[in-house]
Amino acid sequence: MLRLEGDSIYLRALEPGDLEFLYELENNTSIWEISGTKTPYARHVLRTYLDNAFKDIYEVKQLRLGICNKENTLLGLIDLFDFDPGHMRAGVGIVIMESEDRNKGVGTEALTILLDYAFSTLNLRQVYANVGKDNELSLHLFSKLGFQEIGIKKDWIRSGKGFKDEVMLQKINA
Repeated sequence: MLRLEGDSIYLRALEPGDLEFLYELENNTSIWEISGTKTPYARHVLRTYLDNAFKDIYEVKQLRLGICNKENTLLGLIDLFDFDPGHMRAGVGIVIMESEDRNKGVGTEALTILLDYAFSTLNLRQVYANVGKDNELSLHLFSKLGFQEIGIKKDWIRSGKGFKDEVMLQKINA
């Protein structure tokens, strides 16, 4: 898979040249709450990760792709994780690095491309997402693309302000 293309963006495999982007993203404390990160990542750890990013989703149970615009600028990442081919499901996560690139259709297009790949190429039956109840933009994105709310995990995410609920969303490829 070289690229999965849409009208204004494409998804691609991670490259060694993505190290600085990944370093900045993974060490951005404003997204640690949604990513589950608790400590900073060193460049050499991320370099090792990139060196192994070529491994097959069936081996590592995860696929992380870069979201790029047509000018080849890396805007964010989209992941399939907890890939379970036996039960034909996986989790999905998405992050757009810069706030000025959000709420412009990038996430919608990236998620649409990934869902098509997951359902048609990987033959998944369902994809799920976990989104903080206060993350209105992400909840809107997933519901717009046909994800259904299937539950609330109470006090699931510990934040500086106490605990927050997390919404479980699911899209079944019927």
